[in-house]
Amino acid sequence: MKHLLLFLILPFFVSAQADKVNVADSQWLTNYDTAIETAIKNDKNVLVYFTGSDWCPPCKMLKKDLFESAEFLSLADKYVLLYIDIPMNRDILTPEQLQHNKDLSSKLNKKGSVPLVKILDKKGKELDMYSGYSMNGETSYHLNLIKKYQ
Repeated sequence: MKHLLLFLILPFFVSAQADKVNVADSQWLTNYDTAIETAIKNDKNVLVYFTGSDWCPPCKMLKKDLFESAEFLSLADKYVLLYIDIPMNRDILTPEQLQHNKDLSSKLNKKGSVPLVKILDKKGKELDMYSGYSMNGETSYHLNLIKKYQ
């Protein structure tokens, strides 16, 4: 009986872990100043991704459909990547990181739209953006935006 219960519960734990973005193991930075400094040093634009990682279904699907795709990964090194998460679960981020993300959102994402992909130049000036995701697997709008400023 224990094994049956474990077998039934295990998929829930695995799927909960799959929804989390492990920023430490990726190319995404989480600090705006560091991203701008890196962009200046490497003469690149900054791709900023605003998300609600634990509560926003379109954000979760965009992560899977776009940011985990081979096509995006082939373009990612053309940018400095900045990940700004505003989760509901306050245990996901440190209080300092959450405050940094909220401050940056009030500056660069005044409407609080998620998911939101923004392209900034190396000085932090906004070049373009694309808000939303229909969750149908169609990421061409996002990819066209990314390709436009690479």
